[in-house]
Amino acid sequence: MIIFFRDHVGFVLLYFFNMLFLFLFYRRLGGFETPENIYYFVFLSNFLLGVFLLYRYFSYKRLYDKLSKMPSNLEDTLSSAGTAPVSEGVNKLLRMQYSLYQNQIQMYKRKQEEYLTFINQWVHQMKTPISVIHLILQEHESEPYAENITQELERIKRGLNMALNMARLGSFEHDFTVETVFLYAIVSEVVNEQKRYFIRKKVYPEVNVDTKMTVKSDRKWLRFIVEQLLVNAIKYTEEESKKVIVSAYKNEKGKVLEIKDQGIGIPQKDIRRVFEPFYTGENGRKFGESTGMGLYLVNEVCSKLHHQIELESKQGEGTIVRIVFTA
Repeated sequence: MIIFFRDHVGFVLLYFFNMLFLFLFYRRLGGFETPENIYYFVFLSNFLLGVFLLYRYFSYKRLYDKLSKMPSNLEDTLSSAGTAPVSEGVNKLLRMQYSLYQNQIQMYKRKQEEYLTFINQWVHQMKTPISVIHLILQEHESEPYAENITQELERIKRGLNMALNMARLGSFEHDFTVETVFLYAIVSEVVNEQKRYFIRKKVYPEVNVDTKMTVKSDRKWLRFIVEQLLVNAIKYTEEESKKVIVSAYKNEKGKVLEIKDQGIGIPQKDIRRVFEPFYTGENGRKFGESTGMGLYLVNEVCSKLHHQIELESKQGEGTIVRIVFTA
């Protein structure tokens, strides 16, 4: 209704100006000899204006309703605005815009799919030479350079896995299977895989997980979560002989997997932003290999798996990350 009045305010002002002009004009010519003639002139003019406005309102009512109410879904946007000429023009414009929009969306989807396909293929291709280099290094373990090359290969492998998981996150719904998973088995696999990293940093893992404790999750993605959290715990533990403690227990929220380190901790000003993509914070500037994507991916995966993630940290004392399995 507001749009209707705003659309016709010019008509109304023009009408009253025209009526006033005719009234003064005929009065100067000697018209309107009796008050009844004046009343009749005013009534007839207003009646004709009312009829015109009613006709315009009901002719364009669907258009005004469409412009007044914000659409809640695509069907509301594409619904007909009426059969009047202007309404038909609006209908045609919206359909054309929708068609152009869909074409652009499909183009971007194709580009995204091509990009993801390239990333997947590239990562898998890079894993082959990495495996070959590992085999070659096994024949030269006694060489002084072998350990340094192995260390760099591990960093490359972690980076490739992160890129692959980032690419897969867009199609997460087609890439996960919820099953019963033994927490101890997952934690043990990841700890054994990262044993070189533990040894190199002189940090010791402590696993306090019941071998029979199970949770409902996706094995592959849960393994990624644990791996990323353990790598972070090791990376940000600078002093030697410190521990990374992995525990599992039950509380009022559900089953909890807790990873606690005795590292440098996170500055208070950075805690609220650690789950943002590409945010490295103060610690990230100290450790050059930080990408700012690890905790972001962990948070995204937990959200998609309907797991809760909690983080506590105190600078200089360490960090605690908890994964809560509510199901």
